[in-house]
Amino acid sequence: MAKEIDIDISKCTGCEYCELVCSFTHHDEFNPLKSRIHVSVFIDRSMAVPVVCYQCEDPWCAKACPAGAISVDKSLSDGATAVMVQEDKCVGCRMCTLACPFGCITVSDGHAVKCDLCRGDPQCVKVCRAGALRFAEPQSGVAAKRKTVAERLLKSYEEGK
Repeated sequence: MAKEIDIDISKCTGCEYCELVCSFTHHDEFNPLKSRIHVSVFIDRSMAVPVVCYQCEDPWCAKACPAGAISVDKSLSDGATAVMVQEDKCVGCRMCTLACPFGCITVSDGHAVKCDLCRGDPQCVKVCRAGALRFAEPQSGVAAKRKTVAERLLKSYEEGK
């Protein structure tokens, strides 16, 4: 199975280093607005939740793209598979953003932007000192991923009461 970014929200401190290194890696500037991973901070619950592309096996964003600019790349290093955007083909129509059920794809500078796992060497994982992010073999299927994230979020929410 291909590796992916696994998130343990119980360990996330909300430092947002992952956002900074992502924007720097892809845009040569420290700008969280240009990051491909986003940390939602819930102050009232003392909880931070990193959100990054699930790298779906059968991505809805790719199906919705009228330009054929989004595809699955299985040739990344370290056994990674990622849903990739070909910027030169993207027309910036935002259909992919509407199709993604997780809100993990955006449009910036006229083209779709999403996590590409840094081509198999995700920098966000390297800077996560809390250990909330790791690059590892996934559980089976998207349904299992959703269930795991939902269970962790619910557990963190309940513990925050």
